[in-house]
Amino acid sequence: MTNMYAIYGSSGCGRSLMPVAREHLKRLGIQSDIYFIDDRLTEQTIINRHIALSYSAFKALPSNNKYVLIAIANSKIREKLAQQLEHDQILLWSIQANNTLLMDEVDIAEGAALSPFVTLTSNIKIGKCFHANLYSYVEHDCIIGDYVTFAPGVKCNGNIHIEDHVYIGTGAVIKQGTPEKPLVIGKGAIVGMGAVVTKSVAAGTTVVGNPARILEKK
Repeated sequence: MTNMYAIYGSSGCGRSLMPVAREHLKRLGIQSDIYFIDDRLTEQTIINRHIALSYSAFKALPSNNKYVLIAIANSKIREKLAQQLEHDQILLWSIQANNTLLMDEVDIAEGAALSPFVTLTSNIKIGKCFHANLYSYVEHDCIIGDYVTFAPGVKCNGNIHIEDHVYIGTGAVIKQGTPEKPLVIGKGAIVGMGAVVTKSVAAGTTVVGNPARILEKK
């Protein structure tokens, strides 16, 4: 038996990350099939040339170790699936594109998906199941919590703290904080597409526009 790899989710997020997963294994010199896991399936099928099957069917396959990347945009679902994988002793899998750039003192927990042209500079700490989509960057001295999602083109500048379950929309810009006063995006906040965030965002709020303003409070 050998190790086995899968992407949990075969929607757009999962299908866009499959080529990244393939090149990740190739870069490591690992020859292995990669499965799609999709709980909507009642029988095995083929999606983008990869076998797709239900979680129960994947779990039943014999292997030494199983590694799964959760490619689900909804962070609450990512957390629930991560807990299920841990319960079933299946390991979270992190992948990154060949042209992802990690510079110096970057600490990333398990389950990260780093898409092409993502850059992480220096002295950065990132929690589990982080999604950084195309052309996003994280500058120096940032702390990012668990289950955070960056849509494409997010600009996260220095001295920013992003708490768990934050979603940051395409093209959003977050102004740099300071070591004495980091800019904070609170737990579960949503930053809208193209927003320019110039001050801290309270937990559970949605901000939009330039400069970003509160749209609604949950």
